[in-house]
Amino acid sequence: MTPLLLVALAAVTLSLGYVGYGRWLASRLFQLDPTAAVPSETLRDDRDFVPTPPAIIFGHHFTSIAGTGPIVGPALAIMWGWGPALVWVLLGSILIGGMHDMAVLIVSLRNRGMTVGEIAGRLLNPRVRLLFLVLLLFALWVVLAIFGWVIASVFVQFPEAILPVFLQIPIAVAIGLRVHRQGRAILVPSLAALAAMYATVWLGAGCPGTAWTGGPVGQVVQTVNGTVAGWPIWLWVAILLAYCYVASVLPVWVLLQPRDYINSLQLISSLGLIVTGLVVTACFGSAAGSAGGSPLPLEMVAPFLDLHPNNAPPITPFLFVTIACGAVSGFHCLVSSGTSSKQLRCETDARVVGYGSMLLEAFLAVLVIVAVGAGIGLGWPQAYPGLSGTALWQTLYADWKGVTGGKAIAAFVVGSGNLLESLGIDAVMARALVGVLVASFAGTTLDTATRLQRYVVQELAGSLLAKLPGTSAGQTTTTPLALPLKWLTTPHGATLFAVGTAFLLALLPAPGKPWSLANLGTGGLILWPLFGATNQLLAGLSLMVISFYLRRRGLPTIVATLPMILMLVMPAWALCINIDRWLAGGSLALVAVAVVMLAVEAWMAIEGLLLWGRIKGVLEEPLEQPSAVATR
Repeated sequence: MTPLLLVALAAVTLSLGYVGYGRWLASRLFQLDPTAAVPSETLRDDRDFVPTPPAIIFGHHFTSIAGTGPIVGPALAIMWGWGPALVWVLLGSILIGGMHDMAVLIVSLRNRGMTVGEIAGRLLNPRVRLLFLVLLLFALWVVLAIFGWVIASVFVQFPEAILPVFLQIPIAVAIGLRVHRQGRAILVPSLAALAAMYATVWLGAGCPGTAWTGGPVGQVVQTVNGTVAGWPIWLWVAILLAYCYVASVLPVWVLLQPRDYINSLQLISSLGLIVTGLVVTACFGSAAGSAGGSPLPLEMVAPFLDLHPNNAPPITPFLFVTIACGAVSGFHCLVSSGTSSKQLRCETDARVVGYGSMLLEAFLAVLVIVAVGAGIGLGWPQAYPGLSGTALWQTLYADWKGVTGGKAIAAFVVGSGNLLESLGIDAVMARALVGVLVASFAGTTLDTATRLQRYVVQELAGSLLAKLPGTSAGQTTTTPLALPLKWLTTPHGATLFAVGTAFLLALLPAPGKPWSLANLGTGGLILWPLFGATNQLLAGLSLMVISFYLRRRGLPTIVATLPMILMLVMPAWALCINIDRWLAGGSLALVAVAVVMLAVEAWMAIEGLLLWGRIKGVLEEPLEQPSAVATR
């Protein structure tokens, strides 16, 4: 099957999933009501609760959930073959991921914009809420520490991306101020922002294709790129977390929301360019491979199926935790219930924002599979001169242990860049475009994760504060814990705790690396092996919350319970296999955390089983609504 036909069939499949299953979920199961009151209106504070046009909230939601997950996951999982990876992406996103994201968004909308942890406490019991919040705290802690390293790695490998990523900030602020305060239409500002961002990519690449490339402007840009790309990882992590602090405490419409929106314009248009490059390359051959002879044909150089790659774990269950974003991801429930539900201006927007964003992310994962499985075969002269086709792919993917997250990202950037070159785009500019795409995805996830961690810290601190002796009606005694807990319930206190603890983790050197300035900033890699399973475990637990929401209303639960079982069993299975491996390798810290994660899962599953038979048709206690809103 040619790569072009594969992508076309995937696009048709995802489209049918949206108009078929997505419509049934929205109109028949959840019965979305365009006139229902929503939190962005009833609780509007113009900081977190802000009614937002669907195009802008779609951009925020899509870029927040995507990150580098749908890039790294498929680029690693293709070692088992592009066939299993593609099947899991398509079926997982349509039947599980899209339903999961939209359902959590809807349930949060109907619970005053509460996070999924708070909702778990209402639908199950307070113990489940506390367990959920602890799990969220851990998962987001690792995300903040690791994504700083991911973005720094992209900057080091592709310094052309540095300038465009940071110039997006003033462009975003200008858009946010214009649209929110002046109430202007977004079409013209959007087009202007898109043009400005592509201009920054061209500038960051050293003005390729013009006389400026070797002139003073190009030389200055290249000198700056080379200098800042050589900064230590820990410094980049500090800069990125400082930005995230600012983005988290500012009103959402000032920076976070407009930056995600303009990023989505650039990212979606870049995906369109990659698809166009795919069509041209499939029809006419590769411009990247034509310099030394005839154009190379575009074909899948990765195997369709390989059950035993060198040093790889078994495909079952690890396929289901390696490809998370792109199929189903627990992190998405945090975005749906943490930020997006506070910004939707009507219930019916939940389908395009929740379900639609997930399927677009799945299409990105499909493009990654093709870029790494076919595009990389067109050559990588900078790293593997003289190699192409299957020989290059087999060299690059010779050993599972050698394909790190950084190498997987680089393979996608180079493979996609090869496709863009067929459009006549300069090779440096092509890599810069894709490098900015990757860094921007990671950046939007990083700043959104900071805001989500702020919510989790505030919720946990509030819960603990309420349990202190002498606490009554919001007044606390002068116990030693009262003051710090009260500080953690504030936006600034919670955000400082979020970025500060993430930076402390990041400061540690990666496993097996000595203490040195060069290795500081990679500490997120210590717990990163746990994240894949923990993330998917979170998806299973949020599906349990959805199942209880449906059962309490007497609605069909099978759409959530079957995916729930899959997403509880697979991560637990993967953790058990890893525990055995980590014990043999002496990684006792990973073993300890994994055992705790399994215990949390078992505890929550038991709580759910004990309650399941007693709550069918029994609604949870109604919330005190700020306005007359019917219980749904």
